[in-house]
Amino acid sequence: MMDGESLDNYNKIRGGVTGFYEQKRGLIAVWGKEAVQFLDGLITNNVKKLEVGPQMLAAFPNAQGRLLAVVRVLGQGDRFLFETEEATREKVFQNLFRFTFAGDFFVEDLSDNYRYFEMLGTETPKLAGGFFYNSATSNACFISNEQAEYFRSGLTASGAVEISDDLYEVLRIENGVLKYGVDMDETTIVPELGIDGLISYNKGCYIGQEIIARIHFRGHVAKQLTGVILSEPRAVVTGFLPDAELRSPDGKNAGKITSVTFSPKLHKTIALGYVRYDYLADGTKLQVIDQEWTVKNLPFFG
Repeated sequence: MMDGESLDNYNKIRGGVTGFYEQKRGLIAVWGKEAVQFLDGLITNNVKKLEVGPQMLAAFPNAQGRLLAVVRVLGQGDRFLFETEEATREKVFQNLFRFTFAGDFFVEDLSDNYRYFEMLGTETPKLAGGFFYNSATSNACFISNEQAEYFRSGLTASGAVEISDDLYEVLRIENGVLKYGVDMDETTIVPELGIDGLISYNKGCYIGQEIIARIHFRGHVAKQLTGVILSEPRAVVTGFLPDAELRSPDGKNAGKITSVTFSPKLHKTIALGYVRYDYLADGTKLQVIDQEWTVKNLPFFG
């Protein structure tokens, strides 16, 4: 539940004011003559795409096609920067580092040299010594430790408001941003995430590729992460527990909820969850205990 200040900042951000949130994230550099070759065998996306575009999303799957980590990859000529959650930072590093003994391939964890800021509501200001990423819902950057306080002061001076942990959770769910260990983990098959641009289906072999491709070419996943909205405005959620089961109107298992919050803008309780394919269509009615929920494509609003 947000306090009064967080709710005030929420209204400012949803009204267009810049909000910023500092958190720990992983930043890992990879380079070497054989970097592209090794990386293409490890991640779901095509590293060669970075020759014509500045960044891309990708996943590290295991041999069973299950998720180890989601990353954003920034191309810097002959060097690649991997950005990932703090919860998956060590896994990504170790997954890459084990190949440094096999060829011209080098890996360095830069995380402790930089601070990570995520901005919602405006374009990211640029500073020397920073690495910048963007998505459909936010802009983000790693700023060197030496410049981080200057960067933060500049944001505040420009009128940006700092986002609290509770507020970030609301914005995260509204924007359909997944959190490792909550909305995804090593039991998640990569295509179940439903993230556009995460997987290349024509680049060739990589770890877990056979299973991921089989799911794609058979037509669809068994379940996929999406949004659901409690149909009754301002209704109190009763009986909610992590992994609460979603059911169809005729009582069949339809999936489970992973994250839940109250959206002040929608005046409704909203959640992220995995919904079985037969019930994925936007507007489908489902139930948790005696409460009606409606499937909603992510994000909840643009």
